[in-house]
Amino acid sequence: MSEPLAARAEATLMHQEAGEAGAVVRRQIERNRPAMKALGERLRADKPSAVATLARGSSDNAATFGRYLIETHAGVLTGSSSPSVASVYDAAPAMQGAVMIALSQSGRSPDLVAAAEAAKARGALLIALVNDEASPLATAADVFLPLCAGPERSVAATKSFIASLSALLHLVAEWTGDPALMAALEALPDALDEAWALDWSAALPVLREAASFYVVGRGHGFGIAQEAALKIKETCGLHAEAFSAAEVRHGPMALVEHGFPVLLLGQQDESLESVAALATEFSTRDAALLTAGLPEGAPGLALPALDADPLIQPILLVESFYRFANLLAIARGRDPDRPPHLAKVTETL
Repeated sequence: MSEPLAARAEATLMHQEAGEAGAVVRRQIERNRPAMKALGERLRADKPSAVATLARGSSDNAATFGRYLIETHAGVLTGSSSPSVASVYDAAPAMQGAVMIALSQSGRSPDLVAAAEAAKARGALLIALVNDEASPLATAADVFLPLCAGPERSVAATKSFIASLSALLHLVAEWTGDPALMAALEALPDALDEAWALDWSAALPVLREAASFYVVGRGHGFGIAQEAALKIKETCGLHAEAFSAAEVRHGPMALVEHGFPVLLLGQQDESLESVAALATEFSTRDAALLTAGLPEGAPGLALPALDADPLIQPILLVESFYRFANLLAIARGRDPDRPPHLAKVTETL
């Protein structure tokens, strides 16, 4: 990697803000510890029948991570709520006995606020994970948990996304009283600092001139695949799609042929065997395969990844990915801080 390219990449707001993730999570854990403990006790007492998540963009990708986490550890059915039901159709389902978790960096998008208020009026316990503590969404919540990411000036959300993941992990750890989850959370800040230092620049030749790209993950890593694809589109002007390792074997596999770039993400849990098998399938199709978090010896170009608890491995992968996405954007002649046609706060009606 040339020194001028590296220097230009390190000068962006995206690089600076993504690199703050470890510090953000440390601050967030300490700030929210009493409120998370109280919320965990409340959820155990209330025994909610279902959880609905409410978010858009990167926050919705974080909600995907949360869905897997809640269903696998708290054992409560979790689904994504469409903001348009309230904001466009002026309707809201009955939500007595349910929880709504609203996630947003700004907390100001009118459709999210309208949907959250409608859910609360229909009986939901409204929990808001928001970075802007003065926002309407934070004010409307029954329980407000600040993301503590601080100002995020780059249009591309990075540290606020990771803060959303850590807040969800903290919430479920307190809800379930699972000491393993809490230990994983406590290990996360230092591990994020280590993950930020990992160099994925070996993937530059594969993606510098690419026109399309798949990002594939499974289970707790699927939301991270969604986020990686979104960031590649936003910052690099490269068409990218995210797929579950189970779903990509259907129609999407028809496009994978010689030189088609794929990033395959894994974590050391029950999903790893199927993801590793998919690496072999991509290899037989002669894809330009990049991997992170797969077993040693798996096909493809292996990007560095840390060994860690499988619940935080996907969070560490996205931190390493952000550094690379920022570098790739610069290499492709883009400004990752100011993507064309995008604004920091999207006020969807």
